[in-house]
Amino acid sequence: MATAGQWIQGARLRTLPIAMAPVVIGSAAAYELGGFHWVNALLAAVVAFFMQVGVNYANDYSDGIRGTDEVRVGPLRLVGSGVATPRSVKLAAFGSFGVAMLAGLALVVLTQTWWLLLVGAGCVLAAWGYTGGKNPYGYMGLGDVFVFVFFGPVATLGTTYTQAGQISAAAVVGSIGTGLIACALLMANNVRDIPTDTEVGKRTLAVRLGDTWARRSYVLMLALAIALVLVLAPSIPWMLLVLLLIPACLMPSWLVLKGKKRKSLIPVLKQTGLINLGYAALFAAGLVLSVATR
Repeated sequence: MATAGQWIQGARLRTLPIAMAPVVIGSAAAYELGGFHWVNALLAAVVAFFMQVGVNYANDYSDGIRGTDEVRVGPLRLVGSGVATPRSVKLAAFGSFGVAMLAGLALVVLTQTWWLLLVGAGCVLAAWGYTGGKNPYGYMGLGDVFVFVFFGPVATLGTTYTQAGQISAAAVVGSIGTGLIACALLMANNVRDIPTDTEVGKRTLAVRLGDTWARRSYVLMLALAIALVLVLAPSIPWMLLVLLLIPACLMPSWLVLKGKKRKSLIPVLKQTGLINLGYAALFAAGLVLSVATR
């Protein structure tokens, strides 16, 4: 039976920044529009938190029963390592999804945005379908597309809309930026797993691109996410604060480009998650300061 510490490891908390960053950016965009609501922001954060935990447990379960985690390098996998039964991990995933859905329902009721129920259902189906089911899209190289969509525009713009009732150019740019960084984190993870994923027939985008171009794409995604704020700079000069993040991107980019040992890429996951949080914080600060100095 898995210990509490092992369950926490299985939840892969280092991936949570990619879930929280869109809420921070989306809420700041709502503030810039004059529509920030802290209760709605909190509910959005609960949805994001438990959806991400649910995704991690669901991936642990699905990869574990397929046997693709048996030789994986990286964080503990509950099913693959045998410390937890597949059924218990599956229930943990569904329980997490359930909490996220309840918080999402409360948010929909408060805002009367009933059409978001369809978006929420799509999020759950996408979370399960990443590695679950007969034809998991994560095994076909489409995982990066879904990560960008759901951890970028869907989460960010959904957060903004449920507070301000509208979206802005800043919200759109921020959603693309945080989505790209989320994809960069996934790419770093999949670059590390190219040998084992190739062996078990898991055709991630990293496998399809090949080692060299997969590593380069990580750097390009970080660079594009930061460069995008230049689009907003003419109207919101404070957005240039995001450029302060450039030094933090240098070390993980170097590790991804030059790290030959698979274990050397493990710290990049945490570093990229922190970059995403830093991006969200600086982006939000730029929007808040733009309102304060009008």
